[in-house]
Amino acid sequence: MSALSVDPLWPRAGDWPAPDEKTAPDAALLGVPAWRTSLSPTGAGETPAAVREALRRFSPTVLGPPPLDLSTALTIADAGDVDDPDGRDGEARVRAAVAALSAARLVIALGGDNSATYGVAQGRGVGGLITLDAHFDLRDGESNGSPVRRLIADGLDPRRIVQIGIADFANSAAYAQRALDAGITVITLDEVRRRGIDEVVAEALRIARGAGGSANGPVVRADGDAVASPARDPATRASAPAAGDAAAAASGIHLDIDVDVCDRSVAPGCPASVPGGLAAWELRALVRGLARDPGVSSADIVEVDATADTPDARTVRLAALCVLELLAGMAERR
Repeated sequence: MSALSVDPLWPRAGDWPAPDEKTAPDAALLGVPAWRTSLSPTGAGETPAAVREALRRFSPTVLGPPPLDLSTALTIADAGDVDDPDGRDGEARVRAAVAALSAARLVIALGGDNSATYGVAQGRGVGGLITLDAHFDLRDGESNGSPVRRLIADGLDPRRIVQIGIADFANSAAYAQRALDAGITVITLDEVRRRGIDEVVAEALRIARGAGGSANGPVVRADGDAVASPARDPATRASAPAAGDAAAAASGIHLDIDVDVCDRSVAPGCPASVPGGLAAWELRALVRGLARDPGVSSADIVEVDATADTPDARTVRLAALCVLELLAGMAERR
């Protein structure tokens, strides 16, 4: 591969410095190269380094108008990688590394497989969760298929979880029922396209902030119809704070970006991506739209296997663009 050109009037993204104790960064990157518990063979542990390299292929400029250089508009730091983030000990290291970045307004974790979501969300102490994912991630056990269930089991209120992009033929009826019983808001892939990105983003943020159905009231489904509030099942749902709990409402939102929500033509490096998923522009628009909300305090980009990508590295480059879309959304916050 030829060396990248050098032009002082065309700066490149990436190569951000390590956090400075004297300066609180607006955004901080953190590599979480988890891979050992993946349900399918993966080289996702190689992906954080690949995403950092891919960032240099892009400019940090948002066209506006007026044009905005994100590297100038924001203080961005790169905290390096968490060493061996898999397993219980590794998850503890992830939580500690994320907690050490508490001064940052936004922490962006570069996965790694989807198991990274568990430690990152807990380290940030969030109260709400939005996933962009074709799958529920409500499996039993401890794997890249279980972070949402584990977060609920540890106390995350499922009424503040929104799952966007859940796809037909990529899940089981049992896990779909588990999501319904838990009171999770599910916005399917078809719903995203029927309703439009702006409407989906607005609903997801409202619910993840804690403004959804109450424990004794209805749960609003993706189609807008109200259904009876589900009974609390201790196997799938932990005790949640009462509606209107000020402390819960004040806590942040974690955004889980599982790139396998995308169509396989644009995400061939995701082992579980299927034909018919989101287009690259749809994912990017969702990410930027959600990142505009000040309540989004952390995000992860996961399930990209850099070792299985195409020669043009299209999946890794899409992941790198998701980093830039998160930063662009942050720069556009009001």
